[in-house]
Amino acid sequence: MSADHAAAADTTAVEAAVQEGRLRRDLGFWALTAIGFSNIVGSGWLFAAMYAARTAGPASLLTWVGAGVLCGLVALVMIELGASRPEGGGTVRWPLYAGGRLVGTLIGWSVLLSVGGTAAEISAIMQYADHYLPDLYSGHVLTPTGLALAIGLSTLLTALNWFAVRLFARLNNLVSIFKIAVPVVTVIALFASGWHSGRLTDHGGFAPYGYAACLSALAGGGIVYSVNGFQAALDFSGEARDPRRTIPAAVLTGIGLALLMYLALQFAFLFTVPENLLGHGWKGVDFESPFGQLALILNLHWLSSLLYADAVLSPGGSAYVGVALNARHTYALAKNRTLPRALMRVDGRTGIPHRALALNLAVIVVFLLPFGEWQRIVSIMGDMYLLIYAASAVAVAVFRADPGTPMAGWVPGLRWIAPVSFVVATEFVYWSGWHDLRLALPFVLAGLVIFFGMRRSAHDGPLATELRDGAWLVCYLAVLTLLSWLGTFKGSGRLPAPYDSLAVAVFALGVFLWAVRSGVRYRATARDGVEEALP
Repeated sequence: MSADHAAAADTTAVEAAVQEGRLRRDLGFWALTAIGFSNIVGSGWLFAAMYAARTAGPASLLTWVGAGVLCGLVALVMIELGASRPEGGGTVRWPLYAGGRLVGTLIGWSVLLSVGGTAAEISAIMQYADHYLPDLYSGHVLTPTGLALAIGLSTLLTALNWFAVRLFARLNNLVSIFKIAVPVVTVIALFASGWHSGRLTDHGGFAPYGYAACLSALAGGGIVYSVNGFQAALDFSGEARDPRRTIPAAVLTGIGLALLMYLALQFAFLFTVPENLLGHGWKGVDFESPFGQLALILNLHWLSSLLYADAVLSPGGSAYVGVALNARHTYALAKNRTLPRALMRVDGRTGIPHRALALNLAVIVVFLLPFGEWQRIVSIMGDMYLLIYAASAVAVAVFRADPGTPMAGWVPGLRWIAPVSFVVATEFVYWSGWHDLRLALPFVLAGLVIFFGMRRSAHDGPLATELRDGAWLVCYLAVLTLLSWLGTFKGSGRLPAPYDSLAVAVFALGVFLWAVRSGVRYRATARDGVEEALP
């Protein structure tokens, strides 16, 4: 490594350590659990039960279990990383540490794009608010009035995140209590109003559209997006009082609570939809505001009023956490040099990265412009976020193979959990369908422009070496896009089921082995060019 490169690395390490040291270590177990739970339970509980039922019928229950298994596998991988390497915005730092600058840039760019997920929460609020303010939407697109209100709400959430993390945690704890109470009351009230037996077997049977529809419902039905969000606590590990003890318990508790709640809501929806709405099967059930309108049909006007109020607070709470989370991601991306270094600055008085917050507000506004429909946004953003999970599986395997990287040893069985997690995350991306991936994956590959644009020849290693270390990810994205076009999930069908999913699994396993080998080589030869001192 050149003297200039070494000097630049030393400067980066010192500057990053200074900014990381300004973060306030104020978050305990309950605050971290509430962050994870609140980030999971947003607009998903208001919409996903209907979308999943329309896609897979009663078999949608299996999709929730499948999503829980995926989250469990990925969570174990990320818990080990968070316990071993606690850092603000860790989920976008680990790919850089394990795979080099090209991998770190592409994954980081996908994270920046997934800021649009916060726009999905804002969009969900607008859809329910349209019940009272009918001029907010024209079809499925925000009107100028709706867009102005959505931008105003985004600005308010950003302003509420401008102050100390302890204030953020206290407000989020209050919101989380309400977000638990309202779904529980909803399930009890719906069943108490009367329910229809035989719903798991009538109207085409348990899987009226085939079990393959369960796979499509995972992403297209909004289920992956709805369960996603557990990693939020990990990105606040740099602000946790005792991350090695509190992070694992907080992440798993948040997932467990959310999954139980989603399953109860799915049962309630399946068993209480009026019989006269099922004349065309589950595909014929169509509500603009599913649980709110269902409550009105069942003469539960008090519940409908409560749901329409919670329709603002629940996704609003998730968006509140999302804004804070996105700021930590942007802060970490600045440390990665994927974004300008100025965005790394943390305010010394509040411990908040203000410049990162301001940039994310601009990104949210951009995503509100072209996308007006909740399901469209969550499908694309969910795909992008799953790339973080795949990259984390590679990172934990690389760190385990590197004798110079101490690991917490909190999770047993990582030797097999990591590759399985990578394969499953890849399958979930593939199952979301060609119509989404044809947009999502090329968007991520556009991050190559950022990689070359942010590269400084005097400070970085040889370009050929960086391209070699990250070639697996470029190949992964390109081939996955091709397989999606060939496959049966809204693709051309040239590769029939189930051989398409099997081909994706075999391909993913091969890429995982390639990625780990590249990461180990990178760690052995170039780690001091990127590895930054942590407090």
